[in-house]
Amino acid sequence: MGGRRARGLMAQRTPLYDRHRALGARLVDFAGWEMPVSYGGALEEHRAVRQRCGLFDVSHMGEVEVRGRGAAAWCDSVLVNDVARLADGGGQYSMLCDDTGGVVDDVIVYRLAPERFLIVVNASTTPGDLEWLRAHVRPDVELVDRSAETALLAVQGPRAAAVLAAIGDVDVAGMRPFTIREGTVAAMAARVSRTGYTGEDGFEIFVASERAPALWDAVLEAMVAEEGFPCGLAARDTLRLEAALPLYGTDMDRTTTPLEAGLAWVVKLDKGDFVGRSALAAQREHGVRRRLVGLQMDDAGVPRHGQAVQVDGVAVGQVTSGTKSPTLGPFIAMAYVPAAHAEVGTKVAVDVRGKAHRARVVSRPFYRRAR
Repeated sequence: MGGRRARGLMAQRTPLYDRHRALGARLVDFAGWEMPVSYGGALEEHRAVRQRCGLFDVSHMGEVEVRGRGAAAWCDSVLVNDVARLADGGGQYSMLCDDTGGVVDDVIVYRLAPERFLIVVNASTTPGDLEWLRAHVRPDVELVDRSAETALLAVQGPRAAAVLAAIGDVDVAGMRPFTIREGTVAAMAARVSRTGYTGEDGFEIFVASERAPALWDAVLEAMVAEEGFPCGLAARDTLRLEAALPLYGTDMDRTTTPLEAGLAWVVKLDKGDFVGRSALAAQREHGVRRRLVGLQMDDAGVPRHGQAVQVDGVAVGQVTSGTKSPTLGPFIAMAYVPAAHAEVGTKVAVDVRGKAHRARVVSRPFYRRAR
């Protein structure tokens, strides 16, 4: 029923498409993929992840393997974070930037072996990322697109570790965040990373595409004891927004830099040269003109992508993401505003359908899980 990289006029489908249909999921087009937005109630799915656990199909993400005697040095030349700091089995959040410092994509990179890496890229940017990476590749480095042969499932929430411990041989309880291990899950060979996109503890499982349906069934069965269930894109979006995790193409793109997006901690200027370093170094020296901030609405009104942020009736910025927070209650948003208006406590307004709704700048993340 449609491979992971099926081409044509129709949206692409992950190996779990039939499972989503059987569960009654509402399917939508997302970045060219036919994906489940919810299985019944996005609010219930959101709360399941915050309180117990949930299972997401994220097989639309892309995976690129980097190998060869120059793999480590090359990764450091195209990624803004410091790959040299990674031990085998370690991972880090990073970015590809262009010569102007604009974000080509945000990624997670794992060091599988001394000269072997796995870069996980966003679904909407996979073709462009591959083209960009290949344009920068060197003779001592080989790039292998593993996207079509790899499925990715995410088990997220405070009971996620219990779910995987019940059906796998990976010591998930002993894993540190942003590490990856090889083992079996439900008797299937897999890689398990302690990562996610929800603001909760969680794991992502890399498995061969043809094994994905059987793994999905096994994880769902194991989740019954932990009162978890499948979750769709709607819950994933509200969860990541509460945690103030940016969405590429919505909260940042090539017109924004990591420093403007509040992600300066990812950029390691002292590691040596990399694509975009000069522009980012100059921006750090002179300061950014705008910043991505958190907003909390003081008036009722749903902040949406593209709405103007105003100060004294004058538009000065723009909302990138917004929602009503299921966990916290109020309407929240992220927005770019001039640096002069980015301090916590600054009062602004958001133009919602032609009416100014009061808001204020607040600290990010909006939600932080208890440790």
